[in-house]
Amino acid sequence: MNDQPTQDDALPLSTTVGSEITGCAWWVSAAALALVAILLFSPARATWHSAYGARWLYILLVSCLAAFGLTPVVGRLAQATGVLDHPNARKVHKAPTPLLGGLAVYLAFLTAILANSILDRQVVAILIGGSLLVVAGIVDDVRGLPARIKLLAQLLATAIVIISGVKLTLFSRWTFGGLPDGVLTILWLLGITNAMNFFDGMDGLATGLSIITASFLGLFAFLSVQPFLGWFAAAIVGSCLGFLPFNFRWKRPAMIFLGDSGSTFLGFVLAALAIKGEWAANDVVDLAAPVLIFWVFVYDMTYITAARILTGKVRTFHEWIAYVGKDHLHHRLASLLGSKRQAVLLVYLFSACMGVAAIVLVKAGPVQATLLIAQALLISVVFSVLEQAGNK
Repeated sequence: MNDQPTQDDALPLSTTVGSEITGCAWWVSAAALALVAILLFSPARATWHSAYGARWLYILLVSCLAAFGLTPVVGRLAQATGVLDHPNARKVHKAPTPLLGGLAVYLAFLTAILANSILDRQVVAILIGGSLLVVAGIVDDVRGLPARIKLLAQLLATAIVIISGVKLTLFSRWTFGGLPDGVLTILWLLGITNAMNFFDGMDGLATGLSIITASFLGLFAFLSVQPFLGWFAAAIVGSCLGFLPFNFRWKRPAMIFLGDSGSTFLGFVLAALAIKGEWAANDVVDLAAPVLIFWVFVYDMTYITAARILTGKVRTFHEWIAYVGKDHLHHRLASLLGSKRQAVLLVYLFSACMGVAAIVLVKAGPVQATLLIAQALLISVVFSVLEQAGNK
């Protein structure tokens, strides 16, 4: 919970010159926002909405262009107000770097979803819950919040979506009054939300994982004709794609970070979408397919929790949420490979591999499903061996 990210070396916005804002000329940002206005208010908007696939593309374009145009503006705002991630002994970047990138992603996402004009009760609940976490994240980035307050905000957001009906249905509703499903829903939402926050520790990692995860959710939604799930997924992919060029560059450090406002928002919304989706009538598939799409988050959270408890680093729940460490998957892979960017790409591939297995699993029979799950476990064992080597 309080495991704050450590980013690659980063240059402050003040190093950009004259007409450039966050490495992007002001007119490029203005042009992107102008295109967003055209898409929002053009009479052709109705044409985009009339076709099933075109509506998805419309949401993707609006969110991508909005994020690309807003990120430089938000970056300047963060610099002007001093909302920066300052270097210290446990961080590896060398210059103060803006933290409000998540605000640009959120605004782009919200613009695209509201422009789509079709909302149901559960969609509104997810938006409200996600917005609550954005506000809490901004406060945390600006002033800093105790771990218990951030956990309280996450619990409140979780309660909002559960009350709306976004809830796991793995057990009969008569089983202890639905209590097991409620507990698992809370654990899922809190776990994925914080796992995404933990992965916001290297340039482009959380943003890229959000793109990969949302892409597989969107592909599943398209194949199973679930428009609400697909529209949300398209908005996440687009907003993260628009932000990614500022957050992940191969030979240069990031210009802006997501911050807690972005990482917790993305993790929460993606986790809620997985619950909202209708996966299959087969209980094994219903559970395994979304878990495989989110496997990198589940794996890292489970691995570090077990490792910290077994090594005596944490003994209570309070110690667990307050623990600050560099023992996550990406940290150990970076140590092994000697390159943070290569570690990020390897985690991307890990996530994509699990996502492909999940999509195949949806159409698989019992035997094929068992083999796919076994394959995922074997790949996880391989990564566990790599993590141990990186730890040494």
